[in-house]
Amino acid sequence: MRFQSTRDGRLTAGFSEALMQGLSPDGGLYVPAQWPVIEPAALKGAEGLAQLAERLIGPFAAGDALAEALGQISAEAFNFPAPVLPLEGERLAVLELFHGPTAAFKDFGARFLAACLTRLRAGQSRPLTILVATSGDTGGAVAAAFHGRPGIEVVVLFPKGLVSPTQQQQLTCWGGNVRSYAVRGTFDDCQRMVKQAFLDEQLRRTRALSSANSINLGRLLPQAVYYAATSLALAASGGEPVSFIIPSGNLGNAAACIWARKLGLPIGEVVLAHNANRTVPEFLADGHWRPRPSIATLASAMDVGNPSNMERLRALYPDIEQLRAAVSACSVEDEAIRARIVEDYRRLGRIWCPHTAVAAEAYARLPQARRRSGRWVLVATAHPGKFREIIEPLIGRKVPLPPALAALFARASQYREIDADLGALRTALADGAA
Repeated sequence: MRFQSTRDGRLTAGFSEALMQGLSPDGGLYVPAQWPVIEPAALKGAEGLAQLAERLIGPFAAGDALAEALGQISAEAFNFPAPVLPLEGERLAVLELFHGPTAAFKDFGARFLAACLTRLRAGQSRPLTILVATSGDTGGAVAAAFHGRPGIEVVVLFPKGLVSPTQQQQLTCWGGNVRSYAVRGTFDDCQRMVKQAFLDEQLRRTRALSSANSINLGRLLPQAVYYAATSLALAASGGEPVSFIIPSGNLGNAAACIWARKLGLPIGEVVLAHNANRTVPEFLADGHWRPRPSIATLASAMDVGNPSNMERLRALYPDIEQLRAAVSACSVEDEAIRARIVEDYRRLGRIWCPHTAVAAEAYARLPQARRRSGRWVLVATAHPGKFREIIEPLIGRKVPLPPALAALFARASQYREIDADLGALRTALADGAA
């Protein structure tokens, strides 16, 4: 199996090579050179997410050095559940992706990638440096997944003052082989710095670099697994495709769902639920791609003005009409996020994080006929306990922290501030200490 750059299809890599590189040498993202055909029937006998992951990702790793270890890798990554719970009869459910060690959906992909790269780096004398830009949840998941792994160091870049206090604690409490930097800028600045680092000859000569953002294939593919599991389970009971509403920022989670549908899973509509960062909804509306600086919202992990994975979606659907047929999108303001958190707590007894509330509001805005025409799943991407300072004043009660999150507050926080430019990142990497 080969993967090619979204920019120059002549640049290809195998599975392990693509994971190690993160980005293609030309700055493009890796996508399958040829899509495997996976029959849903071949997946239905899988017992649990780990076995399903082995079967679903197997064709992508065929012939690769990691192929024989894929079962063990999947067992390490998928050792916590992704339950689907009914909300309103049989027509609406919620997929809970926050039962991992850092209470966010990114635990699945981060743990899978960590298990892969640990095996690939075994016996190497030169350490691997993982660069990760985060708007809140990615950095915590990556730090937890890679902490203490030999031969690998993690460098986390997060926008100063633009993540929740709980998220910042998750990003900065590790020490050891994890270093954290508060960037004086936005998430887009952090993401730009990581991409520039991969193309920087000076850094490439002195360090082995890889990425753990959703630009890395090893983050995206495992995220397709829970969409496969959910669609197979619900389609089997209802006999119809399952549609998803996905809180969307950098579009990695959405791209994983779309890839699962491309592979033949019974997935219907995919709705991209954005906050006030409207780059994607506006692109689908008028066909003009206008990335811009991100703006801060309550749903901070989705504060992305230039989503990287749109490059993968446009590679799959190069014509705007094709893309419009494949996905739809909407934008939800902070006022509506607050109102949806209050409304669904009163009506359903559910406590949403701000990101999941964006998806719930997007569903509420669908026309009645569209809601009744299929089975819908809201994707709950983070535990509400990560955003207690936002949620508790709205619902008038305490939001309990999962035990794994509570344990992180016993750790000391340590990080440095740096400017939002490549030179500052070079200096920080050379200093070698947070």
